[in-house]
Amino acid sequence: LQEEKNGLPAGPYRSVNCIDRLVLTLHQGVDTLDKVFEYAASHFPNRDCLGTRELLSEEDEVQPNGKVFKKVILGQYKWLTYEEAFNESRFFGSGLAALGQEPKCNIAIFCETRAEWIVTAQACFMYNFPLVTLYSTLGGPAIAHGLNETEVTHIITSKDLLQSRLKAILLDVPRLRHIIIVDSKPTNWPDMPRGIMVNSMAAVQEIGAKPEHIAKVRSLPLPTDIAVIMYTSGSTGIPKGVMISHSNLIAGITGMAERIPNLEYNDTYIGYLPLAHVLELSAELVCISHGCRIGYSSPQTLADQSTKIKKGSKGDTSMLKPTLMAAVPEIMDRIYKNVMTKVDEMSRLQRSLFILAYNYKMEQISKGYGTPLCDRLVFHKVRSLLGGNTRILLSGGAPLSPATQRFMNICFCCPVGQGYGLTETCGAGTISDMWDYSTGRVGAPLVCSDITLKDWEEGGYHSTDKPNPRGEILIGGPNVTMGYYKNHTKNQDDFFVDEKGQRWFCTGDIGEFHPDGCLKIIDRKKDLVKLQAGEYVSLGKVEAVLKNCPLIDNICAYANSDQSYVIGFVVPNQKQLTTLAVQRGVPGSLEELCNSTDMEFEVLRVITEAAIADKLERFEIPKKIRLSAEPWTPETGLVTDAFKLKRKELKTHYQDDIERMYGGK
Repeated sequence: LQEEKNGLPAGPYRSVNCIDRLVLTLHQGVDTLDKVFEYAASHFPNRDCLGTRELLSEEDEVQPNGKVFKKVILGQYKWLTYEEAFNESRFFGSGLAALGQEPKCNIAIFCETRAEWIVTAQACFMYNFPLVTLYSTLGGPAIAHGLNETEVTHIITSKDLLQSRLKAILLDVPRLRHIIIVDSKPTNWPDMPRGIMVNSMAAVQEIGAKPEHIAKVRSLPLPTDIAVIMYTSGSTGIPKGVMISHSNLIAGITGMAERIPNLEYNDTYIGYLPLAHVLELSAELVCISHGCRIGYSSPQTLADQSTKIKKGSKGDTSMLKPTLMAAVPEIMDRIYKNVMTKVDEMSRLQRSLFILAYNYKMEQISKGYGTPLCDRLVFHKVRSLLGGNTRILLSGGAPLSPATQRFMNICFCCPVGQGYGLTETCGAGTISDMWDYSTGRVGAPLVCSDITLKDWEEGGYHSTDKPNPRGEILIGGPNVTMGYYKNHTKNQDDFFVDEKGQRWFCTGDIGEFHPDGCLKIIDRKKDLVKLQAGEYVSLGKVEAVLKNCPLIDNICAYANSDQSYVIGFVVPNQKQLTTLAVQRGVPGSLEELCNSTDMEFEVLRVITEAAIADKLERFEIPKKIRLSAEPWTPETGLVTDAFKLKRKELKTHYQDDIERMYGGK
């Protein structure tokens, strides 16, 4: 799929489809994001663009344990055509300008993934307002930091987030003048600080549509102008704002689109991941550039069995029947575990048939054959969980476990493309080929990027390593962003420009290139800990191996350099843990089981077996663990929005346990 450009094992490596030069744009002359939308609106004016389900009713459902869950009943998808979405964006941009928003002055969006997010983004691209994006799960101080650092005066948000997150910090953001609420129901906001005006999105669009405003000549963006300042929830410390230009995003989506076979206007994409995340934003821009339709969803309403969907009513995938879907490991692992639990509950005959079909299909696809009969008889039920029409699943954000990836290939009857990229490279870097059924690899470089491996002495990785060259992954190309906002030191550390004028980003990830030009991520510089006796342990590697164990929903490995062994914090799979407890005769609730030393010992035994089977070194296997009954979610502050571990926060959270496990108590 690609080749070493100069014969050196370190690279640079480049896709064979762009040997002479890297690709910059999708369509000739479409070099800024407003032109991408204009192109789509003129080519596909009457096709569906953005879809949202009607909320028919909401109710509270009391669970057996006394907890109250909100359940919703949702109706059909209601669609905006490309032309309607384009006009809504134009009116909104014009209205924001009428409210005093200036070109090249930052404006913020703090909102869940929904149609209004994209309408807002397109309005800002048209009028050259750099858009500051913040995850909706960031904590108060981090939100205030982002808003103050970028000096915004206008923010677009939702009713819920204004109430739950923004209201508490408004006094900490003194420059803020205008809050625009995307929800349709106009409500008055009596107790706002002085000097802050609240408007609904519809009201701003009405102002913008007035002849005297819409007739004003807008200031057009240049390809080098900043389109988005995207705050990444750093797994360490305060979030950093990544400056992404129009040309960066266009190069990134061009690279991604080239890896999706037969992408065209009949495709339907389901949007449910945070749009403040580069993976989701890029995926939706890829769809818009090709005239696909995007139907909105959320992790809580995705499938019929999702937590917020009332029993007996339809989840979003059943209604929308998407053909394309981004799949974060977190959610795919959940589906995998649910299906496997159902398989365990089948009659002996059914279970044997399922396992037989599963193994037969695994063998057939590895030889390049299909299994139409098995698909129709055995796997169509699992496939229908995602609506039954998916033709490609794209995975990114964190590594997929081999077991989950294999499961998705087999049971969803469609290829799974694994990708690798970072906010700093517009989410673009590599995507695996759709027909590549090997696991654990992230594919070859995209047509917008060069990739080089840089030796890392301390970790013992070199481009001369045998059998494959290894080293820190450096990504270069037009998709490499302009750096971090107001952070000169970090920019000098992480970005550089080569003698040909090409920008590069040093990722901190360690990779190896296989003979066919595919990259595998094998380590991370920051996760390396040296034990007392001098052995290096990669915590990320240990976690990746142990996450394959069905008993484990999540795990954080931890090691102190003055200690001789690794310890772990484990979020066990509730069902598996309960089953194990019954087998071992340990009584108690989930909370009690997690606090039981007997269960710690039992789980550790299972983990150790899994680690040995996966050939972990003796010193890499956790010697002691702490079980946690509470799952780690972004709300707990222990993982980022992309569900990556926040090691510092986890360490603080489990400080007493660390002392106990290392103190021999």
